[in-house]
Amino acid sequence: MCGVCGCSDPTNQVTMTDMASGRTSLLRSGPAPEVPAGLSAAEAHAFAHAHGLPHDHDHGHDHGHDHHHDHDQAHPHPAAAPGLHGGTVALETAILAKNDAIAARNRGWFEGRGVLALNFVSSPGAGKTALLEATIRALAGQAEIAVIEGDQMTSNDAERIRAAGAAAIQINTGAGCHLEADMVAEAARALNPAPGTLLLIENVGNLVCPAMFDLGEAMKIAVISTPEGEDKPLKYPHMFRAVKIVIINKMDLAPHVGFDEAACRANIRAVNPGAEIICLSARTGQNLQAWLDRLLQLRAAI
Repeated sequence: MCGVCGCSDPTNQVTMTDMASGRTSLLRSGPAPEVPAGLSAAEAHAFAHAHGLPHDHDHGHDHGHDHHHDHDQAHPHPAAAPGLHGGTVALETAILAKNDAIAARNRGWFEGRGVLALNFVSSPGAGKTALLEATIRALAGQAEIAVIEGDQMTSNDAERIRAAGAAAIQINTGAGCHLEADMVAEAARALNPAPGTLLLIENVGNLVCPAMFDLGEAMKIAVISTPEGEDKPLKYPHMFRAVKIVIINKMDLAPHVGFDEAACRANIRAVNPGAEIICLSARTGQNLQAWLDRLLQLRAAI
């Protein structure tokens, strides 16, 4: 899990920018945390390891993580640390349990207001922002739309969303590779969506960690693009099992990149037989109406 392997620095700053007012708030910041009291020796060791704190033996790798860090591979630790993995699992469980509790509150808040929250996940460059822009413009006057944008840096995508006609909050996660439920809670409060609003959450571009973090959304929706190839669902099965809808974007490029739609559909079905699949092009508008109709159906259901 990214919070344990070290790609998320405990001193990392997470900020939230209200695009309407331009006001930026600090959501997370601070020095490296102290080891909590009451942990066993193994759990204290795991906590120190997870948060980059000094601890009592040398490792075979650099905690500065100057080397390439690949999310697709396990991050092995020396067997000489007895109890390490048990303590690490306990910490992972605690982190996810805290997130899930906040997500449950978010879900109740959305349902109580009649707000449909959807969590869009993809690898970078699949076209999530372009899809949201096209959706906002196409549904102008038909549905109230608000967007929470997640990126490590810049407010470029939130500016695009605001230009398309929707209220937007930008969350910059810094070194973080996903949104978490508490970030969404703060952004939702700032947006204060009216009943019936479509709250579209664009997660940080990453097909690994966002699969584990519930934000309180009604569902996750994966966006993949034809230049990425047909095997994305097989490479990232945890994410594709977690979604209800898969949107295959950039169908206008399919003939030029040799994309095999039938193979991609088969790969999605192999991982998630119940997933809905919608093929479209956000850029040209090809089959965009099928997505809009489905989105309005989901909104009507709440």
